[in-house]
Amino acid sequence: MAGAPVQTEDVRQALADFNDPETGRSVVRMEQVRDIQVSDSSVTVQLGLTSWTGPIREAVRQDCLTHLRERLPAEVAVEVEIVEHERPAERIGQIGLAAKSVVAVGSGKGGVGKSTVAVSLAYALRNSGAKVGLMDADVYGPSVPHLVGANQRPHVIEKRLQPIVKDDLKIMSMGFLVAEGEAVVWRGPMLHGAITQFLRDTEWGDLDYLIIDMPPGTGDIALTLSQLLPLSGAVVVCTPQDVALLDAVKAVAMFHKVNIPMLGVVENMSYFLCPDNGKRYDIFGSGGARDKAIELGVPFLGEVPINIAIRERGDAGETSSNLTDEETSRYFQTIAAQMIHSIIGNRTDQPSSSLPVL
Repeated sequence: MAGAPVQTEDVRQALADFNDPETGRSVVRMEQVRDIQVSDSSVTVQLGLTSWTGPIREAVRQDCLTHLRERLPAEVAVEVEIVEHERPAERIGQIGLAAKSVVAVGSGKGGVGKSTVAVSLAYALRNSGAKVGLMDADVYGPSVPHLVGANQRPHVIEKRLQPIVKDDLKIMSMGFLVAEGEAVVWRGPMLHGAITQFLRDTEWGDLDYLIIDMPPGTGDIALTLSQLLPLSGAVVVCTPQDVALLDAVKAVAMFHKVNIPMLGVVENMSYFLCPDNGKRYDIFGSGGARDKAIELGVPFLGEVPINIAIRERGDAGETSSNLTDEETSRYFQTIAAQMIHSIIGNRTDQPSSSLPVL
């Protein structure tokens, strides 16, 4: 004999312990269950998610489906529809930045493709529907303007720097403020002032993510950032060979030392897949960053191979195309999704969602 028909309140109760990935709180409590349609044989739920969840929306939907199917009668068909939910960012830190997550992308040494990964990560988040800012904190060697193909000079409105907007990304870099080829020769206090101004005096607006391209090495920019605002965490980019991993370990230690959580490690230039014969060549070795991440107890976010198209797009100022090319986009989409999973997992003061590793 069939049991009693499922009621709307039964569905709401079943969702009471399903958590919003952004806040770590019940979607019922956060009023994100928009609509529930119940019939004798089916249930359809509208679940509101913010643009912050862009790269993991399908994973959240599948997780919600599983959650409901485990709690409702087996004979009831369940469907979950994702709809937009608006939640403005709260202002954080001394400088009052309105951003939900701030992520520093660093490396132990130069030449490992850190900036390319940072810019491509920003595009991956933006392409998912998130509101993204990109700040180039590599004051001595700003490469973000070249990678995105922008060379405008920011203007000021009511004492606020207006970021350069390219491909729906809000961007600020020292490269926009100094003449091409001019060297920046500054001591620590001047660097601190520049980074503070970029964060405090730029009209970033309401952001889901601010991606900060850090200078290579273990300088004092990380300390400046840790003093100005609470970062969601750091991503370290390295290549597979041992000499690069030695420096990556120092970068991880630096972020730990200034109390910036580690979100994970990315292995760039992981291998080369020859387009002529399809053969794989491990030019710098392969898997070293993954192994080192496991050794350090740090998440491994993904790998990016040596790819001719990625290099050509960076030289041409067309890094955005890394996310429209099916072959290359999957690398950066994976890294973005895994990074968000790490942000969720690092929220020790709030209950975390039960999202699967993507």
